[in-house]
Formats: sequence, C-alpha cells, structure tokens
Amino acid sequence: MAGNGRNQPILIAGGGIGGLAAAHALAQKGFPVRLFEQSGEFREVGAGIQLGPNIFRALEKLGLRDEVLADAWQPTGMEMRDALSGDLVHRIPLGEEFFAYFNGPYAVTHRHDIHATLLKACQNNNLISLETRRRVADYEDGGEGVTLRFEDGGTAEGGALVGCDGMWSRVREKIVGDGKPRVSGHIAYRAVLRREDVPTDLWRPDVVLWAGPRTHFVHYPLRRGELYNLVAVFHSDRYVEGWNEEADAETLWAHFKGQRPEVLRMLERIETWRMWVLCDREPVKEWSKGRVTLLGDAAHPMLQYLAQGACMATEDAVWLAEKAAAAPDDLPAAFRAYQEQRYLRTGRVQIMARVYGEFYHARGVAAELRNQMLGARTPKDAYEGVAWLYGGM
Repeated sequence: MAGNGRNQPILIAGGGIGGLAAAHALAQKGFPVRLFEQSGEFREVGAGIQLGPNIFRALEKLGLRDEVLADAWQPTGMEMRDALSGDLVHRIPLGEEFFAYFNGPYAVTHRHDIHATLLKACQNNNLISLETRRRVADYEDGGEGVTLRFEDGGTAEGGALVGCDGMWSRVREKIVGDGKPRVSGHIAYRAVLRREDVPTDLWRPDVVLWAGPRTHFVHYPLRRGELYNLVAVFHSDRYVEGWNEEADAETLWAHFKGQRPEVLRMLERIETWRMWVLCDREPVKEWSKGRVTLLGDAAHPMLQYLAQGACMATEDAVWLAEKAAAAPDDLPAAFRAYQEQRYLRTGRVQIMARVYGEFYHARGVAAELRNQMLGARTPKDAYEGVAWLYGGM
C-alpha cells in the first residue's frame, strides 16, 4: 500500500526498554515517532538484567554501546553451583577468551540504567515525542493509517503502530488473540543490596547461580559494583499479574530450606522482596497485521532463564528500523519482512528458555545427570553451545 511512510508519525505503545529502543532506532532512520507510556513517568520496574554480546551488536547500531557499558558491571565468569552440596558444577569464563570468541562483552546492569540511557537518547531527538498517562484501549487500522484510542477517550493518528506493551499487550489481543499468558508455575523474588550490606566473604564478582531442587538462586554485582542483585526462583501455582508485587518471605524460606549456608545467609540479608510470576507464550509466526506490528514481550514473551528478554527486544528494534527504512512507502510489507527476519530466532529463545529452566531446577537423578553433563564441558564447549544465541542478532 503506497504512501510516504515518513509523513505521518509511527505510533509506539509502551515506554519500556523495547519501546524506547524502537523509537530511537526508527528516528535514526528519519521516521517521526510518537511514543505513549501508560504510567505517569518513564521508569523501569525491576532490578538486574544480563546482557549478552548479541545486545551489544544492537546497541552499537543504536550508537549506545559505550553509554550502556559505562553503568554496567562486566563479570569475570558465570558459574553454576549445586545448592545442596555447594559443589561447582560448571564455570564459563567471561573475560578475554569470551570476548575474542564472540567479538563482544558479557555484562550485567540495572534495568533502570539501560532504560535511562535509551530514554535520554529519545529525549534528545526532535523526531520523537514522548507522552505519559496514555493507556491504550484499542486501535483501528484504516488502511492508509492507524488510529490509536486511549482509555481517557483521547486518540492519536499515525502511519503505523508498534505494540511494545509487554506480556499483557492490548495490541497483541487484536493481532494474535491468544488470551492470557502461559503461567510457568515458577515465581521469582528479587531484591537489590548495597555493596556494603553484602557480607565480605559472600560478595563475588561473577554471575553465580545456585541450582536446587525446583529452585534456583542467582546473584551478581550491578552499577559498576555499587549494588548487588539477588533473584530467587521457586515452583508455585500462585498467579499475580504484574512485575512488582510485595513478596512473602515465609514462602521463600519454605522452598529454600536445607540449602547451602551461603545461600541462606544471603537470603537473610533481605528485608523486603518484590515478586513476579514467570509467564511466557507459545511462539507464533504472525505478529504483524497491516500497519500494526509487535515488538519485544508483546511479540514473543519468554521465561528469564536465558536472560534474553531485553536483548531480543533491542534486536527487534534494530531490525524493525532496518526493514522500515528499506520500504518506507510500504510499511505493511516492511513489518512482514521484520517479522520474517525475527520469528525463528525469537521462537528458539522462547523454547530454549523453558529447557534451561528445567535444567536449573532439576532434582534427584536428573540433577546428578545435569551436573555430570555440564561438569565435563570445557569453556570452548560452552561457547559453542550458545554461539547460535550470542553470535547472532
């Protein structure tokens, strides 16, 4: 469908990491953008996230690689330990050898820090309009453009719409229509400590994962080492929609009872936990329809076991902008090309994240087999095993 795609703004629903990355990427290609955030301010709920080499390729294209690294922590390794015996199961070096293999670093950062970097980039671009308190209710694709409707009765007109409105996306409802997310049966508790509040003998520069029976606990430094991120995950049938509910410590202790003193001592340091129920969806091939497409969790929500949610959303943003720039007068075709570029890669991450969750939470014989298999792997074996992920974009 013809028409100059740079005359009308591209509308973006959602001001998280994916939405801001998409706005910045599209503006770099000369597209005017109007981005709508439902809350009263632009902020990122959560704590630490891990950043593989693949997101740094995307950030390089966005011109933000060094800005993100300036706030991040680069661990020297990633290790798995058995939460019952304390034995080291496997360690992956993340230093020079890793950098040389993947031509990029591995880093961990606070969600707020990478979000703030993207927000600043968008605020400094006069092609981008950022609007708060605009909760999406519905949209209409009229063929020549899209009308976005908000819950307060207001509307916005644009040449296209990108739904970056997350796991519970209103935009996805009209394109895919697959109902509520799939509840994994796992709950994550998270907290952040200041460096000085972490016992000296427990502080580690690495990403450390303690794998237990139907549980795991991971910790690593944040914000140049000034903070310490803790995430505890266990099996539960509880379901609460959202990412930031206050969590019950007694429930946590019941699941981690009997684990290593290192784990229990770290958990004792936390006064207030926040929680979220881990959900995903089945991978889909079609997430674009006419002048509307999806990005990030709205398109392919995934469990956090591969630590790729923000990474995949940022990759999406780069590819969306590339395809839109290649066909600015036919955005429906551009959106189909973007979808075609992304669906197999993101679908593989969705599926493999589930598999990794089973590995982390193995018990009994399955845990022994996991430890035996991973214990025999060399660093090169480990690198080759994730080359499909960290080596791509």
